[in-house]
Amino acid sequence: MTPDQVVATGSQIVLANTYHLALQPGSDVVKRLGGLHSFMNMPLPMLTDSGGFQVFSLPKTVNENGVTFKWEKSGTPFTMTPESSVAIQEELGADIIMAFDECVPYPCDRSYAEQALERTHRWERRCLEARTRDDQWLFGIVQGSAFEDLRQQSARELVSMDFPGYAIGGLSVGEGLEVMDRVLGWTAHLLPKHKPRYLMGVGLPEDLWCGVEHGIDMFDCVIPTRHARGGLLYTFQGRLRVTKARYRRDRLPLDTTCPCYTCQNFSRAYLNHLFAAEEVTGTTLACIHNITFLMRLMDMIRTSIREDRFVEAKADFFARYGTSYGPNKRNAVGLGHEEVTGARPGGGARPGGHRSNQNAKRPAGKRTGNKKSGSANKGGGRSGRGGRGGGRR
Repeated sequence: MTPDQVVATGSQIVLANTYHLALQPGSDVVKRLGGLHSFMNMPLPMLTDSGGFQVFSLPKTVNENGVTFKWEKSGTPFTMTPESSVAIQEELGADIIMAFDECVPYPCDRSYAEQALERTHRWERRCLEARTRDDQWLFGIVQGSAFEDLRQQSARELVSMDFPGYAIGGLSVGEGLEVMDRVLGWTAHLLPKHKPRYLMGVGLPEDLWCGVEHGIDMFDCVIPTRHARGGLLYTFQGRLRVTKARYRRDRLPLDTTCPCYTCQNFSRAYLNHLFAAEEVTGTTLACIHNITFLMRLMDMIRTSIREDRFVEAKADFFARYGTSYGPNKRNAVGLGHEEVTGARPGGGARPGGHRSNQNAKRPAGKRTGNKKSGSANKGGGRSGRGGRGGGRR
């Protein structure tokens, strides 16, 4: 997708991955060419991941100093430390940068989760000390696997470090929606309400409703574009696989209510043809639609919060959409089946955020920082995070 196409979807911030950009083309090259905004000609705010997710997803050696990887293209060793992660992100020049952390797998042995958490806290302090720029927001990342006491310990310790924003990491690594719901219940309420709260690596509709209900402001995920590249498209009436033979002669757009460029100009039959012909235009049009769908969904969620009808709106959405998980998961965490009480998400406080492609705005008058506190659509090299079902943070 081009920058103009990303902007047209309603996205308000783009995520780029520090690890991949450090290896190619190199952060020094990006800096020389004016930083990521100039390099990509991207007018939106940008966020860079720290490389911490690659500690989970790639072969590596971990020690107190940092992590050594082997670049998959050449096998050349590449070591990343908290200090080098911050230095690379400062050269890349994003608006929001992330602390270097260790994302552990699920399930994780208790003893290793404790060791990794203590190491992550030491690394995050080193990231704070390594900063040389004051025009970027450095977010801390809560870890602790699926252990309640470790998660709460991490949240409290990071709050004491006074980061300008906080992320909850270590999820969407195979734990499932129910575990994510529990972790958010343990953790999110401990993070400052006046600072952005970012749930990393999730992006299915169930994840977004669940996160907002716990007071999360920001999300990022590659799953909508990954699904789009396989011909799986989202609509408010449910998902459809446009590559199926039934759509070969279908004159309708993907979603008759959708304002995106794809739905306003092309039929399901044309998209079916593009995928059958392995034409790259098909994946671009599909990505435009899926990202626009998520922007519209988050606008629906924000509206429901303003109108104090979040629970009813959630029930109505899933009654029409169905589920991303299959029928056995339908009742997992109240996917539209809870008793409608009118209760507000986030334990009584309205969840918030702004400048976000997948966010829920705070009421007027509450401090939300600046335009840099948004959620992330992908860009600027290979993404470091995926989605539920995609083996990502």
